[in-house]
Amino acid sequence: MENKDLAAQVREVAKREAKVSYRMKKNKASYVLMAPYFTLFFFFTILPVAMSVFFSFTYYNMLEMPTFIGWGNYIKLFLEDDIFLKSLRNTLILAFVTGPISYIMCLLFAWIINEFRGWLRAFLTLIFYAPSISGNAFVIWRLILSPDRYGYLNGFLLDWNIITEPVWWLVTPEWIMPVLIIVQLWLSLGTGFLAFIAGLQTVDKTLYEAAAIDGVKNRWQELWHVTLPAMKPQLMFGAIMQITSAFAIAEISIQLLGNPSVNYEGATIVTHLLDYGTVRFEMGYASAIATVLFFLMVGTNQIVQRVLRRVGS
Repeated sequence: MENKDLAAQVREVAKREAKVSYRMKKNKASYVLMAPYFTLFFFFTILPVAMSVFFSFTYYNMLEMPTFIGWGNYIKLFLEDDIFLKSLRNTLILAFVTGPISYIMCLLFAWIINEFRGWLRAFLTLIFYAPSISGNAFVIWRLILSPDRYGYLNGFLLDWNIITEPVWWLVTPEWIMPVLIIVQLWLSLGTGFLAFIAGLQTVDKTLYEAAAIDGVKNRWQELWHVTLPAMKPQLMFGAIMQITSAFAIAEISIQLLGNPSVNYEGATIVTHLLDYGTVRFEMGYASAIATVLFFLMVGTNQIVQRVLRRVGS
C-alpha cells in the first residue's frame, strides 16, 4: 500500500515537472525579455536586502571579517540605544502624519488639475511637481526660516506684531518637528502625483455616462464609485511611493537641521543609519537598523494595500 502511494506521488511530481517544463519552453521568449529586469532586481534589490539581514547578525567594521554575534545588534538597538528609539518615534510621527496627508494631497491636486486642458494642465502639473525635484528647495526654506529678522517668516511675524523677537526655528526643539512636517508636505507631490495625473487621464469616459444612468449625481460620487476603482493600479503605486518617501526622510533633516540635530529632535531612522554606516562604519549595527526599517516599510505597505483593495468594492 505504501509503495503504491509512493509511486502515485512520484508520478504526480513527474507530471508537475513536465507541465512546468512545457510552460517554460512555450514562454521562453517572455523569460528572455524578463531576464534583464530580473537580473537588475536580483543584484540591486534582493541581494542587498539579503546581505543586510545577514550582516545585521554580525559585528562588522569593514576592516575585519564579520563576526557572528546573534541578536546582539537588535538587543542593543531596542534596549540600549536611546537615540534609535527617539529616531524611531520621530520617523513614525513623520510617516503617519505626512504619509496620509501627502497621499490625499497628491490625489486631490491631481483630480483638480485634471479638470483643466492643454497647456494650462501641463503648466500646473509642472508648478506642483517642481519642488520635489528642485535642488534649491532647502536653500529656499533656510531663507524663510532664517533665525534673524531678515528671515522671511520672522520678518512677517514681526511686522504683524505676532512675535516680539526672532524665533530660532531650526534649533528650538519644539519647532523642529512642525518644520520637518511642513517641508516634507511641500516636497511630497512627486512621482505619486504624476501617477495620479496619468491614471485620471486613462479612465474610460463611458464609465461616467453609465454611472449617471445608474444614479450617480455629483462629482464626489463619481470620484468614489467610478474614478477611484478605475485607478486602483495608480493608487497602489502612489501608496508605495508615499510610504517609501515618508519612512525614508533624512535629507530634509540633514540639510535644514544638521546631523545630529539639536537634542536629536530631527533624527530619523535613516539619519541614524547614515551615522553608523557612513561615519562610524559599524556596518553590522547599521545593517540591523536598515533591516528594522525594511520590515517596518513592508508591513505598513501591506496594511495600506489591504485598505486600498476595499476602495470601490
